[in-house]
Amino acid sequence: MAGHSIPHFQNDGGHRVIEVGVKEFMCTGASVPYDHPHIFIDMGHDNEKVCSYCSTLFRYNPSLKAEQTNPPGCVFHVKAA
Repeated sequence: MAGHSIPHFQNDGGHRVIEVGVKEFMCTGASVPYDHPHIFIDMGHDNEKVCSYCSTLFRYNPSLKAEQTNPPGCVFHVKAA
């Protein structure tokens, strides 16, 4: 399976806020099987956006790279079957 061109983020830790280094991404909720429908989120001109499924607040942090989060460990990776 090919990698994602759009970063995917998850919230296994139940964090209220996750800082990300991009303004367009996918939220997956938690890891499978506790995920929700993977939805595209576009912050547009805003610096924060709430996921309509899991209520995680995503905050843009320009000092982070596309595959980094604060707190660490919130990047979603597809696991092989």
